[in-house]
Parts: sequence; C-alpha cells; structure tokens
Amino acid sequence: MGEKKQAIYDATTLGKPKMAILGLQHMFAMFGATILVPILVNGYFGGEGLSVQVTLFFAGIGTLLFHVFAKFKVPAFLGSSFAFLGGFSTVANLNTGKYENMSYGEKLPYACGGIVIAGLMYLLLAIIIRAVGVKRVMHFLPPVVTGPIIICIGLSLAPSAVDNASVNWALAFVALAVVIIFNIFGKGMFRIIPILMGVVISYVVALIMQAAGLTNADGSAIINFAPIAEAKWVGIPPFILAKFDLTSILVMAPIAIATMMEHVGDISAISATTNNNFIEDPGLHRTLFGDGLATALAGLFGGPANTTYGENTGVLELSKVYDPKVVRIAALYAIIVSFIPKISDIIGTMPTAIIGGISFILYGMISAIGVRNVVENKVDFTKSRNLIVAAVILVSGLGFHSGLTFSINGTEITLTSLAIAAIAGIFLNAILPGNDYNFGENYSGDINRGVSFNNNITEKTS
Repeated sequence: MGEKKQAIYDATTLGKPKMAILGLQHMFAMFGATILVPILVNGYFGGEGLSVQVTLFFAGIGTLLFHVFAKFKVPAFLGSSFAFLGGFSTVANLNTGKYENMSYGEKLPYACGGIVIAGLMYLLLAIIIRAVGVKRVMHFLPPVVTGPIIICIGLSLAPSAVDNASVNWALAFVALAVVIIFNIFGKGMFRIIPILMGVVISYVVALIMQAAGLTNADGSAIINFAPIAEAKWVGIPPFILAKFDLTSILVMAPIAIATMMEHVGDISAISATTNNNFIEDPGLHRTLFGDGLATALAGLFGGPANTTYGENTGVLELSKVYDPKVVRIAALYAIIVSFIPKISDIIGTMPTAIIGGISFILYGMISAIGVRNVVENKVDFTKSRNLIVAAVILVSGLGFHSGLTFSINGTEITLTSLAIAAIAGIFLNAILPGNDYNFGENYSGDINRGVSFNNNITEKTS
C-alpha cells in the first residue's frame, strides 16, 4: 500500500484492452480544457468562432503529426492553446480598415491566418536550433530558469482548478478523493487509471445528486443534457480556410514567443517525468518542428493553435505509464469523436466541478515536477543571482494575470505571463555573473530534467 509504482515504458505488456482504457484516460484529461478554448472564442466572435469538432480533429491530427516528427518517442498530447485567447479577442474587436464592416464570422479566418504564421515561427526556431546545436540553446535554459518556469506552468493553472471546483465543492471533493484513493490504494489496472476512475465515479455521483434534486452553488443544474438532444450522431467538422492580413498576423504571431517558451518548459517537464532526455533525443528541434507544424495546419483549416498539454503530463506522473502509444490512442479517440457530435456533447456534459477536482492533482503535479527539477540539479539558492532569477520568474509568471499588452503600429500585442516569465528569466540568467549550472557536472540531474548530453556516462563522484 502506497509503495512506489514501477514505470511502464511498453504498454503492450498490459494488453490491448488496458491500453485502450489508458488512452481513454488521456482523452478525458485533455477534453475539458481543449473544448473550452473554442467555447471561449465563440464568446468573442458572437457565436461565429471556432468549432469544437474542428478543435478535437486537429488536437488528434496534431498529436499524431507531432509524434511522427518526434520519432514516436515523446508521450505528449497536443491540445488547444489558451495563450492565443487574447489574440482572438483582439481580432474579434478590430473595427478599422478592412475589418470595419466585417462580421465576426468574416474576421475569424484572419485570426486563423495569424495562427498559421505563429506555427511557422516554431519551424524557424527549430531550424536555428538544428544549425547551432541544442547545447548552445540549453546553455540559456539551466535548471534555475526551467525549474521555476515549470512551477509557474502548474501554479498559473491553479486558479482555474479552484474556480471550476467552486461550482460544486462537494462534487469536486468526490473527484479529488477518488483519484487519490485509486492512486494510493488501487490494485492492478485500477491503480494506473486514477483519472478515468475519478471521472466515471464522480459522474455517477453527479447523476445521483441531480436525481436527488441537488444543484450547483449558483442554483444551476449539475448536468445539462440539453445539448445532447440537439446534436447529430454523425457530422463532418466545419473546416474553414485561413486568410492572411498583416494586421491580424501582428496580433497573433508574436504570441508564439510565449508558446515556444512554454514548449521548452513542457518538454523539460515530460522529460523529467519519464526520466528520458527528449531535448537531445529526438531533439528539441524535432519537437518544436512537430508542434509548430501541427499549429500551422490547425490554423490553416480553422482550428486553434496547439500546445503540449500539462494535463496529460500530470496523467503520466500519476499512472507511471510512459508509452507514447497510449497517447496516440487518445489522439485517435479525439479524431473519431470529432465526427460524432453527439458523443462530443455527451462528454461535454461532464460537470465543471469534476474537472476542477481532478485538476487539483494534475496541475499540482506539474509544479511538483518543477520543484524536483530544481532539487535534483542541486541549484544553489545561497547565491543571490540564482535567487534573483527564480524570484523574477515566479513573480512574473504568477503576477501578470492578464499578461502584458503593448502596441506596435497601432496593433495591440499581448504577451502571456509565462512568456514574460521565460523572457525575464532567460535574460537575467544571461547577463548576471556566476551561472550556477554547467552541463555534465550532475548527470542524473541532467537526465531527470531532459537536458543530459551524457546519458551513458556514470555520474562523477566527489
């Protein structure tokens, strides 16, 4: 009871039925946040925004494309990026020049065009990294930078977990408790699917609560079944073709600065979680290329930008099943569901409070990985320069709730809090004397944060 789980790198040893269930767990983990992006964007565009079906389709296709370029080695799921929400809002509110007499639906393709260019910026960075070498790039991203950034990734999501849970604290507590119980006390297969069990059992509890006449804290129904009756069983996702204009490009493309930094943090987090060195093998240039190409493809046909999902990293940490094949199964599920609107809406009825309760664990796990990153690399916080770098990253990442907005040629551009934190941390680490980190001095720490270039060398002894 409570003993350490053994990591599973080849899920085929579990059998196909169990792999299918594990893939389902990953799909549930990403589903709520992934479909929330088009829901929010629809609000900006007066109901003429992104499609949930298209979003799910490109989450699945984007994940598979990413795995191809990552040589099928990285267990990452690509879901909808929240970083571009500010850009969508800005494009929706453009009312000058060619946008003056446009409807919301006519503006959306231009926002998607900006997403395409943002994705292409990933490809440019990937080419640079391939040319100069990842060692030189990672010199500017030591543990004192990446550790706090990973911590910020988790903690910046924490308010959304609390907000979601507050809709119905009793139901959120049930979801959280079920995940903890199955993770600690579960046996066999049940121990590696705590998230899925949390979703299923808490959903049953929600049905019972609703049947008993209970409601959410605001008096609303715990589960809203209305969308299910209206949805069709089969339907082709309503793809649109992106359009390009300099104004919308200047709004959307610079946000890639944020998401590229998040990508490095996420890949470091996945590397640390699985004890693999994905930044060197398959290489940061490959993961960036795959992420960028997936984003550009999604934008080209009316989908949101993609990003490696922290929720699924949390699932990896809990389940200890690190086989990328399981994530690819989840991607196939997402593609299938994108053609079945009714199933999509059934899954979409999952109460917000359940998502909130489960997120307590998932988001906290991400931050805990960041703490582990710092500890295992023996970052010396008795040095003032390291304290300064970490402090600025943490305050920037958690303090700029709405990001930082500025204007270029009359166009407003917003950097997210994580982009600000990453830029500030990298800059300070580069200019302050006394860099605490040198490659090759702590091999096990390097490997656990995914930046080892000495995987086959035994760690030095003092």
